[in-house]
Amino acid sequence: MAQATIAAPAAPAARSGWALLRTLGGFAVLAALVWWVGTGPFLAGLRLIDGPALAAALGIGLVTTVCCAWRWALVAGGLGVRLPLGTAVAHCYRALFLNSTLPGGVLGDVDRAVRHGRDAGDVSRGVRAVVWERTAGQVVQLGIALVVLAALPSPVRPWLPAVLAVLVVTGVGLVLLVRAVPTSGASRWARGARTALADVRAGLLARRTWGGVLVASAVVVAGHLATFVVAARTAGADAPLHRLVPLTLLALLAMGLPANVGGFGPREGAAAWAFAAAGLTAAQGVAAAMVYGALVLVSSLPGALVLVLWRRRTARAAG
Repeated sequence: MAQATIAAPAAPAARSGWALLRTLGGFAVLAALVWWVGTGPFLAGLRLIDGPALAAALGIGLVTTVCCAWRWALVAGGLGVRLPLGTAVAHCYRALFLNSTLPGGVLGDVDRAVRHGRDAGDVSRGVRAVVWERTAGQVVQLGIALVVLAALPSPVRPWLPAVLAVLVVTGVGLVLLVRAVPTSGASRWARGARTALADVRAGLLARRTWGGVLVASAVVVAGHLATFVVAARTAGADAPLHRLVPLTLLALLAMGLPANVGGFGPREGAAAWAFAAAGLTAAQGVAAAMVYGALVLVSSLPGALVLVLWRRRTARAAG
């Protein structure tokens, strides 16, 4: 009994420590960039944001948010959890706003996963639907990035063969792992592996879901790229698109790293390195990434309205 009492807080403490470490990592990246390029690029681009850029961010944000919601609804439906598209859009806007304003960049997705799971009466499936939906988006983004980076000049082109080799080995390993999943057995690993495999088959690879998931994910990636290009142009980067797009993709891939502060950190670091390596300047990369972060925040503002309306509705219900 004493052992259990002492060990119980370990998991929450470990999660809190990991969250703090990720936040500190984001601050460390930003501090290193300030030491490298100074504070000027962080503020210069923000002063150039104008009405057309804000309107473009809101419009593109609407399209990408609806596509994210559609992808989520498809995956959730495949897992047997009902999710109307309108509800999914509202949840996605709120998650986008929370991701853009809270440390870590994923707390909004955690919120929508748990909240939808509770509303549907199955928290486990609600969380798994968001995990697989986000995973599908990341896989499609990685695939598009590899094609674009191979077709257009970029600082990472010499390393692409090694990256492809690692991905092929990883893919073969996953196939062998899937084939090794036991069809019976009561161990936690066996049950978890069977559940994951069933989720992928029903939520991602089923005939009625995989096409929509692929299209929605591709549109989302295109929307993020378009927003970053708008941000780069607003910040003063006048490089042609065939040079600019690969650099923005590298910055977007860096956003997948969990060490950030409200989305800021690795994105700015990757943009600074990529722009400098491509013959532009690190300051231009930082300025473009900062403007992109500001435009994403603006595009998430409908989520703040959703959050306020939800709290009012909850207060009325409690009253």
